[in-house]
Amino acid sequence: MPEMDGFEATRLIRQQPRWRKLPIIAVTAKAMKDDQQRCLQAGANDYLAKPIDLDRLFSLIRVWLPQLERI
Repeated sequence: MPEMDGFEATRLIRQQPRWRKLPIIAVTAKAMKDDQQRCLQAGANDYLAKPIDLDRLFSLIRVWLPQLERI
């Protein structure tokens, strides 16, 4: 992302009262050891490293979609 990274974008989304409960699944090409923790600390609910395993993505969507319906 040219203007900000995903960590900053996630933090900005979480600052908006309307979006505090919005499920965020971070998807990153970085697979370094601390990336998952950094994503979660920024406010993401879950994390996927690229290349994306579609079964895993769909599984996470099924987990978090019911949360979205309560917003």
